[in-house]
Amino acid sequence: MQTLIDRGIAFVIAIQSMGDGLIAPMHFFSYLGTEDFFFLALPLIYWSIDSALGLRVGFILVTSSMFNYMGKLLFAGPRPYWVSSHVRALWAETSFGVPSGHAQNAMSVWGIIAASRRQVWVRVGALLLIFLIGFSRIYLGAHFPHDVIVGWLFGAVLLWAFVRFWDPAAAWLGNKTFRQQTMIAFIVSMVFVAMGLAVVSLRSSFQLPVSWVENALRGGNVEPAPVDPNGIFTSAGTFFGLAFGLAWIASMGGYQASGPVWMRVLRYVIGLIGVLILWMGLGEIFPRGDGALVYSLRFVRYALVGWWVTGGAPWVFMRFKLIEEH
Repeated sequence: MQTLIDRGIAFVIAIQSMGDGLIAPMHFFSYLGTEDFFFLALPLIYWSIDSALGLRVGFILVTSSMFNYMGKLLFAGPRPYWVSSHVRALWAETSFGVPSGHAQNAMSVWGIIAASRRQVWVRVGALLLIFLIGFSRIYLGAHFPHDVIVGWLFGAVLLWAFVRFWDPAAAWLGNKTFRQQTMIAFIVSMVFVAMGLAVVSLRSSFQLPVSWVENALRGGNVEPAPVDPNGIFTSAGTFFGLAFGLAWIASMGGYQASGPVWMRVLRYVIGLIGVLILWMGLGEIFPRGDGALVYSLRFVRYALVGWWVTGGAPWVFMRFKLIEEH
């Protein structure tokens, strides 16, 4: 493992020596792999472009985030700039490094978009983005090459599973009542919580090497905090909210992202205001930190955001006749 890390550091330093002119574009591509970006892009797809694709994007993203969190805790790998003071921390992080969440989410999300479209330019563009997002993480000193490769592999497995089982699972759930669908969604979200907390317990006594902390503070001015359960409740809450909102709106006939351009744009603007109120507004009101109350409120907050995306906002669109009638 040490040999892999040493070679990885040498590779990262060599990539960073390509010049500072790449910092801005690498930050841009790295942002395209963040959950914040997908949090803005998912509603755009679901509300205004293709609701069926938006659902796939939403569920594969929250599932990928959950498994990535558990993978990081299981591997407990460092960031390059934690290990070597010669690596510049151009993008500081607090979590463990392997697998790369950016690479995994990029493979999952951009991959499901490519798999859902027959156009060659969409698939080529998605593959290019997946590569550039992964490469950007190495250049920025946030990941070793093996972090990115493992992230791509995790994302590819998840992508295969979604492509293979999405339609059968949707057909099975479609035969359930609204109450049954809600109960299934809640049980799955609780399974996510249980799995996440089980992995957290494995690392509860983990002590970061002093050199990692010192290098991280020196290079990125951000202290590592890799064993943070909040991410579990973010993913689990979002999953439940997305599923509950979908079941709720389906019980009223479902939602389709149809209509003229002005209608699609207006839906996105109105819906995004709701996302920001629930996501950022409740984030300012609810307490932060650790503890059962904090985790519960975080679950509620992200469940409300997920519900708004798949159910609440479409209901508003229907009430104000912002969807095309068939």
